[in-house]
Amino acid sequence: MKREIQNVPFGYEPPAAERKGTLVFYDSFEHISDQELEQAARTATERKFTKLVLYPLHEETVRRMSKEPVKAFYKREDRLHEWKREQGRSLVTVESLEGKRKKYTPLDSALRHISEVYPSPYFLYMTPETANQFASYSSFEEWIVKLRLILSAAPDYVHPRLEKFRHRWDIAGEEKKE
Repeated sequence: MKREIQNVPFGYEPPAAERKGTLVFYDSFEHISDQELEQAARTATERKFTKLVLYPLHEETVRRMSKEPVKAFYKREDRLHEWKREQGRSLVTVESLEGKRKKYTPLDSALRHISEVYPSPYFLYMTPETANQFASYSSFEEWIVKLRLILSAAPDYVHPRLEKFRHRWDIAGEEKKE
């Protein structure tokens, strides 16, 4: 195997990557409008994420999480693919793990899959209702130290664990506090 020799000036450091991390929109996408998808894409662009991953939930996962009826997984997934094609953005990906599994997928399994496949750091983009549900899970404190949350809107009610980790989440559209 031939090696190529490169000469660089003393002290040269390659430029830092402009974009970092993955923003994962974790939702059933039953009631998410195109405007809300556009807001998520705008958030990913403004905060310079490498990827925006749309993670639709399987019917069984939604049934266990919220007991609300939803359309078939493939219909919601097709709508997301159609929206992605209309936008023409290369940073948007539709994750199909739950479609392949065809059954209930715990949030822990979904997050482990995301951390294996996509670049870190990880940010979960959620509605306030989904974030409160996530905070009610026993594994919440284990995961909140490994990722951050971005809520699509200001929550009316904040779960006590979510309030405890207030420094690990913010609201889309608000200026980042650094």
